[in-house]
Parts: sequence; C-alpha cells; structure tokens
Amino acid sequence: MKDYIRVCDVEKYYGSGSNVTKAVDRVSFRVEKGEFVGVMGASGSGKTTLLNMLATIDRVTAGHIFYEDTDITELSEDDLSNFRKNNLGFVFQEYNLLDTLTIEENVVLALTLQGEGKKEIQKSCSRVLQLLGIEEIREKFPYQVSGGQKQRCACARAVVNHPKLLLADEPTGALDSRSAQTLLRTFDELNRTQGATIIMVTHDAFSASYCGRILFLKDGRIFHELVRGEKSRKLFLQEILDVLSLTGGELSDAQ
Repeated sequence: MKDYIRVCDVEKYYGSGSNVTKAVDRVSFRVEKGEFVGVMGASGSGKTTLLNMLATIDRVTAGHIFYEDTDITELSEDDLSNFRKNNLGFVFQEYNLLDTLTIEENVVLALTLQGEGKKEIQKSCSRVLQLLGIEEIREKFPYQVSGGQKQRCACARAVVNHPKLLLADEPTGALDSRSAQTLLRTFDELNRTQGATIIMVTHDAFSASYCGRILFLKDGRIFHELVRGEKSRKLFLQEILDVLSLTGGELSDAQ
C-alpha cells in the first residue's frame, strides 16, 4: 500500500537564545492510506506538537512532512489554508461547536463555506448524522445535549467533507467511559468501512487499543512502536500498558 504521509527528520524548537526547548527531536515515520495510528507519551513528550505540525497549525523548525507528493513545509499560508480545507478533518478535546447553531447547522457549516448545493448538503449531513447516531438531536443546540453527543457532532463536522485524513487530539479526554467507547467505535467504523486514515493523540491506553499501530514518544523522540496485527483488542491493550509501565508514561484506568 502506498504511503500517504511521510514525516522526515522533523524538529520543533520553541523559545530563543538560552531558553530554547526542543519539543520534537528528529522524528521520522510513515503512514499508509487507511491506517489508524495512535501517538502516545507522557505530558511534554511532544505528541500534541507533532499533531499540530501534521495539522498544519504549527510549522516545523527543520525537516519535511509530505502528504503524497506535497511537501506541506514548503507551502505558503494561502496554500496551507486550501490544503487544510481540502484534505484534513479535526476532532479536539474541546468540541469547538458554535452554541448559536443547531447540531445540524454546526455540521453543515463546512459544506456551506465550500459552496456545496443545498440538496447535496442535506444528503451529506443526514448520512453522517445517521452514521454517528445523532440524527434525532439534529435540531437541538449544543447546550441541550450531552458531552458524548457534542463530541460525536464534532466528529460529524470533521468527516462530512470526506477528509483524506482525520486528526484527533485527546478526543475522549472530556468524556465518560460510555461516551468514549461510542466515539472510539465510531472511529473504528470510519476506519474499517469508509477507509478513513486517522491519527489520534492520546494518553489513554484504552483509547489507544482501538488503533492498528501506536508510536510512543519520549522527550520528543519515537522510542517504541506497537502493531496490533491480528491480536485481540484486549491483548493489544495489555501490550500498551506494559510499554507505558516501563517508561513511566501516564497511565489512565483501563476502562
């Protein structure tokens, strides 16, 4: 299978002079189309910084990031904006929904901004709301629904454009265990049935066990990698916990 993403010797520094912090230190890896990759590590390991560079929110200090044949580190701000709009979907811990819009309006906003026709917008919106099990709350406002429903709305908004890559930063962090499981099963289904490529940053071993491959970061470097293969999720979860216990990573309760 062809590589969709190539990260080549990427570095990220913050600060200047004697107060320089190296957040990401010569990181290289590849992601194939249709992979579900997790990125784990303790606080300060560089995982969110790495995701932000993949999301084009932050610029690399050195190195290159290729999406197929496009080197995003060489793009202008305007080209980056277009690239982001046409290729990427985002799900963050904070839902970032607009409280003055209904659930449905939050989801269709991206399509409206892209100038899609009204009929196509309604069709795409209904499909994704049904897929994520939130069709019955489409007319409600964010403050009227649960945290899990808000996060599924944020997920619907992220995937309604059929992005080539879905980027998720601690998407289950603010959710109870039941809502977290629902969202993770949604990611799993999007990955398996829709062929979505997903990169998810998480400190939670249970969430990571849904991934097909996990990169472990420590002090800005990748120090270990796990591949699920044909293993059960339960066995994969135990492997993840074993790696985290050896490294002093942040352990959350296995739900």
